[in-house]
Amino acid sequence: MATTPTSTGVLDRDPAGNQEPPAKKDRTHWLYIMVIVAVVAGAAIGLLAPEAGKALKPLGTGFVALIKMIIAPVIFCTIVLGIGSIAKAATVGKVGGLALGYFITMSTFALAIGLLVGNLIHPGAGLKLEKYEGAAAGGNATVDFLLEMIPKDIPVLPTLVLALFVGFALQSMGKSGEPVLGAIKNVQGVVFRIMMMIMWAAPIGAFGAIAAVVGATGWAAIGSMAILMGAFYATCALFIIVILGSLLRAVTGLSIFSLLKYLAREYLLIFSTSSSESALPRLIAKMEHAGVSKPVVGITVPTGYSFNLDGTAIYLTMSALFVSTAMGMPMNIGEQISLLVFMIIASKGAAGVTGAGLATLAAGLQSHRPELLDGMGVIVGIDKFMSEARALTNFTGNAVATLLIGKWTKEIDMEQARAVLAGDRPFDELSLTANEH
Repeated sequence: MATTPTSTGVLDRDPAGNQEPPAKKDRTHWLYIMVIVAVVAGAAIGLLAPEAGKALKPLGTGFVALIKMIIAPVIFCTIVLGIGSIAKAATVGKVGGLALGYFITMSTFALAIGLLVGNLIHPGAGLKLEKYEGAAAGGNATVDFLLEMIPKDIPVLPTLVLALFVGFALQSMGKSGEPVLGAIKNVQGVVFRIMMMIMWAAPIGAFGAIAAVVGATGWAAIGSMAILMGAFYATCALFIIVILGSLLRAVTGLSIFSLLKYLAREYLLIFSTSSSESALPRLIAKMEHAGVSKPVVGITVPTGYSFNLDGTAIYLTMSALFVSTAMGMPMNIGEQISLLVFMIIASKGAAGVTGAGLATLAAGLQSHRPELLDGMGVIVGIDKFMSEARALTNFTGNAVATLLIGKWTKEIDMEQARAVLAGDRPFDELSLTANEH
């Protein structure tokens, strides 16, 4: 059977039976490298020449301003289309309803865990980040002029409310509302293209932000960022092993460690691309090989890619607490709960989009404490370091959910699942063709 290279980079066979070279890496791979180089360079400038580092602060401020500019369009498009996805999932019966309820519950639980851990470790304590004051406080008038060229942000909460009304109104229109949904989807494509253009400026923003904060606080800044990243990775690992592992064992009797081993090749793919989207076709194929029926896999996995954002949820709440603490303006419990509710709604529908996590984080801060947005520059610098953990956690959550829903709906061959995860029936890589999944 002739095969070709797939989008996941898996080697297939050509008509002559020879292997084709692997597909080229996505251009965002170079963005990732550029951000790492910028962070290291910024930290070095801040340590070696603190005053020069602090003078670079407007670079981070400008990048955050660009993110603020795009928040409202991102929120509007993703919420309207997200409501459409919810309605679509709800129409496929028991499997869709179970998947939707499970994913929303787990994402909410992950958000709460992020808040809990953030309140325990207080990331960002001692940084004392300050906003850029401009020429009035001794800044540069030229820099102020350039920053003023960036369009000001649109209020987020009114946009969110409007999007909810528009989304439900279009759903009530049925078939007649589909052209409008299609138009909004096209607009979303333009918005995300702008977002991608902004993200290519991330290395510059990260360089300025990291140089400024390290120049102001020295090694304390590096230590605080390391604590946040370490706590985030540890929280994601515990979420996978303890929470997801316990659920999987209780419902199916399967081991989370066996599942992790079974999906090892997908984890390497996700780690190299920082996106769980790249492993979507392989997850579908492997879940079917593990004994879950095609209908369950076909509904659960795509729904999970939009609504099951466990890793992203943990990232959003922990990063928000980091910024508020670092700015010296910690959130009270009421603000944290309100932020959690906002994140539950705003995080839906933007899965797999580069920069969507930053945009959602910025939207949450803008809607609750706008003065905290100026502290986001540091998060820009370390965001890429946390992207792999987000993607791996999201991916594992989707795999576990597929097995759980297969068991709940009695659409899984448990004998096959046990044999596959035990390694007795290995997955045939050559069965994964470009057109089959």
